[in-house]
Amino acid sequence: MRAIVHEGKDGLEGLQVKMMEEKTPDAREVKVRIHTAGMNRRDLAVVTKRHKGKDPAVIPGSDASGIVEETGKDVTRFKKGDEVIVNPGLGWQENSDVPPEGFEIVGFPDHGTFAETYICTEEHLELKPKHLTMEEAGVLSLAALTAYRALFTRGNLKSGETVMLPGIGGGVLTYALKFAKAEGARVIVTSRSREKLKQALDAGADKAFLTESDWSGELTGESVDLLIESIGAATFNQSLRAVRKGGTIVTFGSSTEDEVTLNIREFFYGQYNLLGSTMGSAEELRSMIAFIEHHSIHPEIDRIFPLDQAEKAFTYIRDTKNFGKIGFQMS
Repeated sequence: MRAIVHEGKDGLEGLQVKMMEEKTPDAREVKVRIHTAGMNRRDLAVVTKRHKGKDPAVIPGSDASGIVEETGKDVTRFKKGDEVIVNPGLGWQENSDVPPEGFEIVGFPDHGTFAETYICTEEHLELKPKHLTMEEAGVLSLAALTAYRALFTRGNLKSGETVMLPGIGGGVLTYALKFAKAEGARVIVTSRSREKLKQALDAGADKAFLTESDWSGELTGESVDLLIESIGAATFNQSLRAVRKGGTIVTFGSSTEDEVTLNIREFFYGQYNLLGSTMGSAEELRSMIAFIEHHSIHPEIDRIFPLDQAEKAFTYIRDTKNFGKIGFQMS
């Protein structure tokens, strides 16, 4: 099978498309012929930070849609020809406060979905949402699940509340925008790009302003109940000042520096809530699928790249050119 492989050199220079061995599924495993493989910033981190050229070759990728091509003899949930999506979380079945010990994400350290076929146990697949195309389903799981848990499991978002999404543009926050609007929330976004602000307003945002502007002035008259923070040190204290007293910040990532400083006295006098969030369980994935089916939500797709344009796609997401999801067409 053809696959996007990282080996031999560090960083993007180690990316290549090559033939890899195609295996046969074991008794409880399913082989999926990949149609579309969604790309996430995690894939960029794998090839630029976590996986080194001297390490054994790895196939990145956590998301995919495809068709069941072969099943092991003990598989009961799926049959040949089923349209499915890959659950990017390995070993987190039931909802819990934190992922269980040993939780991993597809695509590192083991091989991922940027290949013509992918094999996993039947517990790590779900049927494709019927209202989505294969391209839309292929860019769904990781980012949409992350947004769903951050908003609802951790953030406890309710209809009528106001949620703020600094740094709109990536997959998770574009899903968070659509989910929050479907729930009946007011949504405020920021971006460094005027074009992305326009795209966010077109996608349903109620208010949008530049990240480098005066947040306090822009938020006059607003009461932010929940803020989803994914930028890190560059905006964290502005985010804290943006939330109403007693409000909540949920953070799932950091695109700038990881370490932040805060005035702890202001924090506890403000009765703020600061919560971490990481992707989600298979139980939450199924709840998310039911949510998007009920509300007929479709992913925001920016671009789908052909398989042989791997380095171009990684550069595109590195430079944050996308509004919404990108992916690879595998078949």
